[in-house]
Amino acid sequence: MSRYTGPTTRISRSLGVMVFTNGQSKIKAFQKKNYKPGMHGQKHFSSTSEYGKQLKEKQKAKYMYGITERQCKNLYKKSTNSVGNTGLIFMQLLERRLDNVIYRAGLAETRPQARQIVSHGLIMINGKRAKTPSIQVEEGDIFEVVEKKKSSKLFESVKNSKPRSPRWITVDLKKLAGEVKGLPEKGDMEGLINPQLIIEYYSK
Repeated sequence: MSRYTGPTTRISRSLGVMVFTNGQSKIKAFQKKNYKPGMHGQKHFSSTSEYGKQLKEKQKAKYMYGITERQCKNLYKKSTNSVGNTGLIFMQLLERRLDNVIYRAGLAETRPQARQIVSHGLIMINGKRAKTPSIQVEEGDIFEVVEKKKSSKLFESVKNSKPRSPRWITVDLKKLAGEVKGLPEKGDMEGLINPQLIIEYYSK
């Protein structure tokens, strides 16, 4: 599941939150039917086990950031081998993926679009072209759209949009360039995910 192409609203309904950034039409569809899909979706008599909650949280992270099970598990292993709060480090690793940085900087409307932009070689990191969405950015890294693509229609709306990047990223949308100023902190993370439940899921 490196790139999920199935029904996005159905997945969001099953997880209880809108995990895809696919535009207002999908958000409205989710809000209209904010219950689980299926014939028994509107019946709320069943309770979720602790394992079920942990699994659900892991699925949220996988779909939201567009990563595979192997990638998710590798990030868990890397976070447990690091010094500090394991849950925070896990989320930092997700946030520091290049495709996520491009999305969070406002150079793409959705994470899938950001992943495609990177995969097509439209992004430079420290002056070198990058084509791997999972690259981990570091503090001080400078990213920008390759020069010959800056005039592309793909980025016309970006240049005229308002900045929405988090505080650990600075970006100049007119120049389609930015810099990683530091590591994301707890307040900068996606509030829809509880990383502790994911850590508990993999630690069994």
